[in-house]
Amino acid sequence: MSSDHPDHHDATEVQICRDFDVVIVGGGMSGLALARTLADSDLQIAVVEASSEGPHWSIDQVDPRVSALSEASRALLSRLGAWPEMVARRVTPYTHMSVWDGEGTGALSFHAQEAGVTLLGHIVENSVTVQALQQTLTGYDNVVLLRGHKATGLTLGESSHQLCFDDMVLNTALVVACDGAQSRIRTWAGFNTREWDYGHHALVTTVQVEQPHQGTAWQRFLPDGPLAFLPITKGEDEHWCSIVWSTSPAKAEALQAMPDADFCAELTRAFESRLGQVMSTDTRYTVPLRQRHAVDYVKPGVALVADAAHTIHPLAGQGVNLGFLDVAMLGDCILEAHARGDAVGDLAWLQRYQARRQPDNLAMMAAMEGLKRLFCAEALPLRWLRNRGLDRVSKMPWLRRQLVTQALGWRQGTSERLKPGHTVGF
Repeated sequence: MSSDHPDHHDATEVQICRDFDVVIVGGGMSGLALARTLADSDLQIAVVEASSEGPHWSIDQVDPRVSALSEASRALLSRLGAWPEMVARRVTPYTHMSVWDGEGTGALSFHAQEAGVTLLGHIVENSVTVQALQQTLTGYDNVVLLRGHKATGLTLGESSHQLCFDDMVLNTALVVACDGAQSRIRTWAGFNTREWDYGHHALVTTVQVEQPHQGTAWQRFLPDGPLAFLPITKGEDEHWCSIVWSTSPAKAEALQAMPDADFCAELTRAFESRLGQVMSTDTRYTVPLRQRHAVDYVKPGVALVADAAHTIHPLAGQGVNLGFLDVAMLGDCILEAHARGDAVGDLAWLQRYQARRQPDNLAMMAAMEGLKRLFCAEALPLRWLRNRGLDRVSKMPWLRRQLVTQALGWRQGTSERLKPGHTVGF
């Protein structure tokens, strides 16, 4: 079968034609993590990234794009050899979470020790993770990173597919789409999605605060969306936070346009001065928020991973962690298929990945949608319910322990090699 589209290039028009077992489209966190997962095999792998330059990390400048990495994600990154390099750059552990309702008295706070662990997770700049993963691929002759190449077409065959670019064609048994929420591979391969607009934009930046962040991830639920302060430590300086403010598009635009001093004052007020005054702000960016989920993650010889398969509201910071769980599970299925002599694009093996990951992703998406609707509701009975609910949960130790376990990322659909106590490396 084939996928026709206006960008398709005939193979005779290009200069290079190469064969690979796996072609990963997208050289971000999930794409590089999957490449490293497969690198110790004898599979021939290409990672193709449209951007010609990798991310730039600075010891002084904090990347506004950060992720709250769970312990399950840290376990994956450790087994791939990326974690030590990330720690050498900058990671910020957090031990507490504090959540409260801006329209009432309901509040919930919990600590890692409630689940018998020392940390809930780490706040890490995306550029740190990408550069560390890229470093782990150094020296692997069977992995090729091709930067500055934007796919122009995909033709699906019976046992081999063709990916076309301006100057080359790649033949492969398996195409993995790690090319983000606007995945062209997903569109070209004919995957259907269910999606809707949240009516929110996320404003992100880094701010300096008057009081130290105390290793705590803070979140206040406002009527128009949640405001999160995520701890960032520069050296030993704990007076920095990455913020994610989900609000209406009009308000996000207004916040972005404010003079720095006015924005800092508005942010201090919205956060109820929990860390004193907001002293300064970096450049502010806004990102439209949309929920999207592919009806299927796989077709013969094609798999969707991370944001190409699912995007969710950032209010719990789970998007990247779901993506890393996808990577671990798909990697397991590919390696097992290869070890048994089966084709890596065999649909039966790819369907194992879908069966193990899709239910967990759907459950998380439903939970995030429910929370968003509950905390954005203005009806007095719902406001009373959510405040009462937060207060009740705060008094139930067993439920608090369950919340900590969820934050750590150990859920159904987790690769066996990432579960606590497992010692087998990739």
